[in-house]
Amino acid sequence: MTKKKTTLALVSLGCAKNAVDLQVMAGNLLKDKNCTLSPDPDRADVVIVNTCAFIASAREEAEAEIRRAVQLKANGNYGRVVVAGCYPKRYPKAAAKFPGVDVWQGVPETWIEPKLPELRFTGRAFAYLKIAEGCAHRCAYCAIPAIRGRYRSRPVRAILREARALLQSGCRELNIVAQDPMLYGVDLKPRLSLTDLLWKIDRLPGDFWVRVLYSYPSEITEEFIDWLNTARHAVRYVDVPLQHTVPEILVKMNRKAAVTPTLVAAEALRACVPGITLRTTVMTGFPGETDLRFRRLRADLRRMQFDHLGAFAYSPEQGTAAARMAGRPAKKTAEAREKLIMADAAALWRVKAKRMIGQTFPALVVAPGVARLASQAPDVDGVTYLLDTGVNPAVGAFITVRLVKVCGFDFEAEIV
Repeated sequence: MTKKKTTLALVSLGCAKNAVDLQVMAGNLLKDKNCTLSPDPDRADVVIVNTCAFIASAREEAEAEIRRAVQLKANGNYGRVVVAGCYPKRYPKAAAKFPGVDVWQGVPETWIEPKLPELRFTGRAFAYLKIAEGCAHRCAYCAIPAIRGRYRSRPVRAILREARALLQSGCRELNIVAQDPMLYGVDLKPRLSLTDLLWKIDRLPGDFWVRVLYSYPSEITEEFIDWLNTARHAVRYVDVPLQHTVPEILVKMNRKAAVTPTLVAAEALRACVPGITLRTTVMTGFPGETDLRFRRLRADLRRMQFDHLGAFAYSPEQGTAAARMAGRPAKKTAEAREKLIMADAAALWRVKAKRMIGQTFPALVVAPGVARLASQAPDVDGVTYLLDTGVNPAVGAFITVRLVKVCGFDFEAEIV
């Protein structure tokens, strides 16, 4: 008699790197155990809630999802509740707050390789390829090193094995992720660089894009710029997390090495890489951010004219150096400044997007009727909706589109 399979429901919170962790965890269970994915996400033998704990809003979201899972278990919808990831790693004793949780499991200490072909949440067209774990930086506001540990590069052979499997399964965009992809290989013997890895990926057969997400301004090298300009599969897109632009604030953030690169990054990259798309993220309300310093941040961002920009209000994190610093603006002030930055970004986007109307661009079909331009990174930059012209390209197909309308941060386009 065949044993009934255990059904799994999955909840992924936080960044793409967290989603990759859950993919690997659940995918390995599906391969090694008698498990299958539940057709109903609110009803299963086991639910895995993979959590984030980076900032206050992430913790609140995690706690709400845990409570929801526990309540569904009490209602009979779930048999067991597993909470994994950053929240239980950072707060191991918090399990007592949620008596209905059966397993309280933090981030694994050792690297877990995915079983191939692996489970993918992103669909057929694109995937996140994680190349390292942990962080080598000690930014004053950030708790990630305490959660994720020291920087550990994944072996080249394992990365290439996964990349090949993804491409063979129909994936057409590999998005390189890590806490800091630019530091890849510093801990390997013999020592390698990110560009060494990128060139190896670029030599893989097929028609696909490679996009590197998250590039510290002080670590962008001439070799990386050369790869952007000359590699066959490179997407000319760089996400440079500035966090701030005022030198005094960057020093307090323990990002002193990034002061000069931060001030010149946008102009330098545009000069070196024609047609590049630039994204950044900044923080408002960090200790020491006066009205004058905020105005300088705002003026710098207007000058730099990033194509995509995100902002968030600083929240003091337990155990970080910044949490003990004086001179922190009020929460309402930080949030008001965040809204001003985002309003500036939206106004600039409308101008840039309007200039793109009528132009043609290559695009990747990521879902029926939905594509992304090379200038649109997954999950953060919007999408391009395809107008119904009687042509229905398959998911994973590269097409050429003409942009006809701006819809917020998205586009409508016709297939050329």
